[in-house]
Amino acid sequence: MVDLKEVLKEVEGWAREVGQLQRKNFRKEDLEIDTKSTVTDLVTEIDKKSEKYIIDKIEANYPDHAILGEETGDHHKESDYLWVIDPLDGTNNYAQGLPIYCISIGLKYRGEAILGVVYAPYLDEMYTALKDEGAFCNGKKINVGSEKELDRCVLATGFPYDKLTNPLNNIDYFGEIVPRLRGVRRMGAAAYDLACVAAGFLDGYWEMNLRHWDVAAGILLVEEAGGKISYFRDDREYSIIAGNKDVVELVEGHIKMVDRKR
Repeated sequence: MVDLKEVLKEVEGWAREVGQLQRKNFRKEDLEIDTKSTVTDLVTEIDKKSEKYIIDKIEANYPDHAILGEETGDHHKESDYLWVIDPLDGTNNYAQGLPIYCISIGLKYRGEAILGVVYAPYLDEMYTALKDEGAFCNGKKINVGSEKELDRCVLATGFPYDKLTNPLNNIDYFGEIVPRLRGVRRMGAAAYDLACVAAGFLDGYWEMNLRHWDVAAGILLVEEAGGKISYFRDDREYSIIAGNKDVVELVEGHIKMVDRKR
């Protein structure tokens, strides 16, 4: 296997370089914006430039590795290693001029996550994890929160891009869970939500129909911070609950209650 500690140093450097590009162009008046699957599913010129930078670095340093990028798809190679990249998670925020956005880079070996980096450039928060080595924010070890009751918890969530046309859109779950919480946040960047759960800034998170690049790094962060990931639907891509064991089980219970009523 590659030397993961050395790889992590490289990846942190790539994330900071891409973050500098994103900060430089943040709130740019003539930012080029297009749509993808729906009118709410945006891509900017900075998403594309960011992904190209990261892929160029991977191909230069690890030419035999496979890559999956949000904007360019599957760069298929027969390899035990797979890089999973979201070059700018929170594109809607970025295009709107809101500062919650991040870069997410995950590395898998034979299907298992072994490295995760989530970098929030505007906040200069660098979240990192290696398999069996713990999770860190700016070099300081982090752990998931310890709350055990939902009325003491602040959770994050989100809604899929096809929320208008697909009834499995999280609205029923939202209505069941939110009244039982101390608070709810809709941050608009799944990778950052997961990083905040890992750090204990959020007590938990649930969302449905996420993609591989949204969660590849963040799931490892949560698990290495002592948290749990539960998968609650198998018909809506990655549909996950994240938090400590107690919070995940409580949220899971309310989701099952909604499903029984359908």
